[in-house]
Amino acid sequence: MPDTQPTVAVLGTWGYYGLLDDAEQVQVDTPYGPTSDSIVLGSSGGRRLAYLTRTGRHRDIPPHRINARANIWALHSLGVRTILAPTPSGSLRPAIGVGSVVVPDQLVDRTGRTDDTFHDDDVHVSFADPFCVRGRQAVVSTLRRSGWVVNDGGVMVAIRGPRFSTRAESRWYAAQGWDLISMTPYPEAALARELGMSYTCIALVTDHDVISDTPWPVTQDLVREGLDANTKRLREALLQVAIELAGKPEPATPAHGRRS
Repeated sequence: MPDTQPTVAVLGTWGYYGLLDDAEQVQVDTPYGPTSDSIVLGSSGGRRLAYLTRTGRHRDIPPHRINARANIWALHSLGVRTILAPTPSGSLRPAIGVGSVVVPDQLVDRTGRTDDTFHDDDVHVSFADPFCVRGRQAVVSTLRRSGWVVNDGGVMVAIRGPRFSTRAESRWYAAQGWDLISMTPYPEAALARELGMSYTCIALVTDHDVISDTPWPVTQDLVREGLDANTKRLREALLQVAIELAGKPEPATPAHGRRS
């Protein structure tokens, strides 16, 4: 029999509907308003898992309108302590090709968002290493066994959206030594850290942003084409990662400390 409480969730941009057995949809009321969609609870491999699509079931919530606080709070309230977070990403380096996967280990926030904390008091979050080491190792190992080209490590810059970069911005990001660009890992990762949750970002490269080595700029159609071409294969591999992580106790994650 599967566990009754999910400890691992996939927080994604594309659907995991139909992959979980005994699936049920749960609505969670939060202090921060509604979640992006109902949360799907189900079982696979004898483990109870959760899934939430951050952009809505019909991909109709733009990145700057995602209620990350509600999403993270709701998952935590259901017992989730480990989040796998696949996200479409642009490559800032020609060597990181479209269709590959990067499991970043660092994050740069350029979103300017202010809805990125649960705290209004003097609480400071340790965020030197924003992504979970154990989760990253599990993702890299499983995806490579599944035949994916996986880059282990990299710096992701998070931008607010919904617009894509100018050419000047893209050149600047690349000049800083950053590898990827996306609109969703922040503030999710910081909010998860505040609640002591493990968070692993999995970047599916859908385009090359507007770096000078590519002849055309990124468009929404290009991103969706890249997602649709790789979604089924990637989500099945990540489901195996979720089952594996759900079978292992999650070490305590230091959430925050105070600085006077």
